Amino acid sequence: MDWLQVVVLSVIQGVTEFLPISSSAHLILVPVLTDWTDQGLVFDVAMHLGSLMAVVIYFRAELRRMVLSWATTLGSARHGRVVDPDARLAWWVLLATIPVCVVGFALHDYIEVSMRSPFWIAGGLIGFGLLLAYADWKPRQDLSEYQLTLHHAMLVGLFQVLALIPGTSRSGITITAALLLGLSRESAARFSFLLSIPVIILASGLEIVDLMQEPQVIDWTQLITGVLLSGLSAYLCIHYFLAFIKRIGMQPFVVYRVVLGLWLLWIFW
Repeated sequence: MDWLQVVVLSVIQGVTEFLPISSSAHLILVPVLTDWTDQGLVFDVAMHLGSLMAVVIYFRAELRRMVLSWATTLGSARHGRVVDPDARLAWWVLLATIPVCVVGFALHDYIEVSMRSPFWIAGGLIGFGLLLAYADWKPRQDLSEYQLTLHHAMLVGLFQVLALIPGTSRSGITITAALLLGLSRESAARFSFLLSIPVIILASGLEIVDLMQEPQVIDWTQLITGVLLSGLSAYLCIHYFLAFIKRIGMQPFVVYRVVLGLWLLWIFW
């Protein structure tokens, strides 16, 4: 890879990982729309690790409380008596991750081979973009992520399975589900970002397993640059996105998704 490709891909990964516009769609489209060669699995892992670092650092205080509370309530959880809000939220994040892990593991090869065309991406961008628009327009109760129930968390987890379809956007579909369940825009986004942590860890783990089976030559300078640029852009994206949606909402992202989807259909039809 040349350095322009390193910078562009890292920033795209960092920015789109947490915006409701589908990071996988943009990363798939870059080699389709340019003459760049595939960046390779090593660089993919590096960019995901950068995004993971960003979300962990941004929510470090909340994560510390969640982990400590979760660890101290393991005994009561076995008897269905988790009352600490931080521990309960930690459980909801873990349990909501199960559906996408099961389905993703079972259908990984099929999705990679059969569902990465521009037409699938366009359909995901437009269809789930319109669903996001409805969820954002729909009257809400403005609940906090700490007011989620187990039923709510599992519904969001089931919606997250749809993120396996290229163009859907993991953050977009989980924010959509949380909005439909009555969460405020900011709380929906925060829960979506917390959900991204185990998903990114598991996805990166699968990529590392694949990498161990097919070792690649590593350019450590480009790799470290990718991690840092992806992490920095993801951190800034989280910060400004949370502030932006409180005032403006999701509609600009809906418009972007629909326009991009229609443009893809026009280009590749």
